[in-house]
Amino acid sequence: MKKYLLIYILTINFLTAQNYEVDKDRIIDLFENLKQLGTNENGGNDRIAYSDYDIEARKYLSNKLENIGAKVYTDFAGNLIANYNPSNSKLKPISFGSHIDAVPNGGHYDGQVGVIASVEVLQTIHSKKIKLKHPLELLVFTNEEGGVFGSRALAGKISNETLEVITASGYSNREGVDRIGGNSQRIFEVKRKLGDIHAFIEMHIEQGNNLYSNNIDIGIVNGIVGLKWWNVEIEGFSNHAGTTPMNQRQDAMIAAAKFVLMVNETVNSFEGTQVGTVGRISALPGVPNVIPGNVNLSLELRDLSSEKISMIYNKIIENTKLIESETKTSFSFSPIDATGDPALMDNTLMNVIEQVSESFGYSSVVIPSGAGHDAQDMAIIAPSAMIFVPSKDGISHSPKEFTDFDMIKKGTDVMLNSILKFDNLKID
Repeated sequence: MKKYLLIYILTINFLTAQNYEVDKDRIIDLFENLKQLGTNENGGNDRIAYSDYDIEARKYLSNKLENIGAKVYTDFAGNLIANYNPSNSKLKPISFGSHIDAVPNGGHYDGQVGVIASVEVLQTIHSKKIKLKHPLELLVFTNEEGGVFGSRALAGKISNETLEVITASGYSNREGVDRIGGNSQRIFEVKRKLGDIHAFIEMHIEQGNNLYSNNIDIGIVNGIVGLKWWNVEIEGFSNHAGTTPMNQRQDAMIAAAKFVLMVNETVNSFEGTQVGTVGRISALPGVPNVIPGNVNLSLELRDLSSEKISMIYNKIIENTKLIESETKTSFSFSPIDATGDPALMDNTLMNVIEQVSESFGYSSVVIPSGAGHDAQDMAIIAPSAMIFVPSKDGISHSPKEFTDFDMIKKGTDVMLNSILKFDNLKID
């Protein structure tokens, strides 16, 4: 009986404790200033990783953060880091952040909203002189859109092969890291150990339509799907399109067409919410009057279970053998480095976010993330959580991406006050 009375008292204290609100006008100002550093003539965002826009935006954020007393630096992996510790605490930091890089001609909310929220959290704590036990660490991760590069570096999941990957900016990760102030020669030194961070939280637009279509304020992420990528190469035989009978062809494009349909059917044959996509295809020699002898395409699989991803992949391999036999072609699969494993978020942190949302009167729901995020890798080294805010019609990676400022403020309110609760939390 005493145990339940204590839980009740703690809950009442939690819900009646002071809540701090962030400043929406500062959020709007941050958004508009960052938006200028990347907007193209079509209104889309060209602030791709390692670009001039990326460098300019980092300088802008650095100045903002230094003005509120944060110590700002770029680590060897190119992550922009702001340490805020006015009390000179020796405890482990509470870390939070997201990314500012976009896909080419992308939107102005994916990643950027989480960074804006993080800066506003620090601005609010600073302006209201809120005392904390733990230091705070704001992270602007490197090249999230090119395979969550910065967070994978912190989690010790990159290799020399990762450094040679060519990004959308035309620079390799190695070149790009050096360009934005990192040090590719010492990059592996940024790896952190489990327990180095007290807790990590990331805020992000949902990139789906669950919250927006159901008029829900806050998404509490319970897990981030794993995603695996493969290059798929199909070898047939190039020959004259006019003189080669249909029944004597080794047409790699026909094999590719069968493969795309087969992937869709195979993924749908399993129970659950897994997804599979063939998003890229190219054919050689690529002219109208020659039968394609080589086709290169991609395969992506996502699910919250690594085991299910493996099961689906193995079934695709099995079904591919039938296509090889039917078309007299051969398939080869090679994994692409920029992939991630499924990650579950911390239940204790999720409960805090839910209670904070309730204390504000904001509606919330627990949902999985179908997209990869930096929190996925941070979960390897720290108890981690994610807050989603609604994304209009679920549109993302598009100039039409949109989230209302009222929704961004609500998410930032929840993020700030969750961090303040984390400060007093004993996390196993």
